[in-house]
Amino acid sequence: MNWLDLSGQVAVVTGAGAGIGRGIALALAEAGAAVAILDRDESGRGAAADINKSGRSALFVACDVTDDASVTQARRQIKEWQGPPSILVNNAGTMRNGALETMAMADWDAVLALNLTGYFRCARIFGAPMLAGGRGAIVHIASISATAPQSFSGAYSVAKAGVAMLSRQLAVEWGPRGVRSNVVSPGMIETAMTEGIYATPGVRETRERLVPSRRIGQPRDVANAVVFLASARADYINGEEVIVDGGFTRTIMSQIPRPGFEASDTVRNQ
Repeated sequence: MNWLDLSGQVAVVTGAGAGIGRGIALALAEAGAAVAILDRDESGRGAAADINKSGRSALFVACDVTDDASVTQARRQIKEWQGPPSILVNNAGTMRNGALETMAMADWDAVLALNLTGYFRCARIFGAPMLAGGRGAIVHIASISATAPQSFSGAYSVAKAGVAMLSRQLAVEWGPRGVRSNVVSPGMIETAMTEGIYATPGVRETRERLVPSRRIGQPRDVANAVVFLASARADYINGEEVIVDGGFTRTIMSQIPRPGFEASDTVRNQ
């Protein structure tokens, strides 16, 4: 048996029109799942078309995860298409930068509504048929900023920290009913959204030196972890967090000066 074979399963990926979400959708389709691509704009249509051209099965559904009616309608469309989902990947998100003392409350509320409450809404609506059937896997895309605050990013880190706890709570409450919930927290990942950053001279090289794996992550790196957690190979993994950052978050002790021992400098300069 190929335990990473997701044939016969229906997967839902929110915010899957581009970037990490698109990479996840492609990887789930390659593993055999029929993938419903949810996004607020038409970018999701292109991702679905690419999957269908490859001989796999995908459906684009326009959906606003901040709206109950929109998510409920999406669930109805997916059920009519391939049946109820057994995999949900909560990925849709946004960021509104700003200092906490000056950012508008509307910006704070908007980030929490999409990045946290939207995850809960989708978990509850798409999780209902999973609970009824006694089987399902939910994977939430958080961030390393859930534990290491990213300053001047408004509510982003707060929302991602909430996602981590939401996942644990779902695992405890729904695990006895056959539904698992886990988190994947990416570090520095190169997407269309971040390409402007890496186009700045010196940024890529500086960031790569900070990562023990000596490269910037790609959407496929995140997608590989998601496919694993959605598969039967992760059947006994519940309420956990997988960090996909090339080891970056483990380097904090290397940043502390140690007189007479310069190994940290050697490592950084390799």
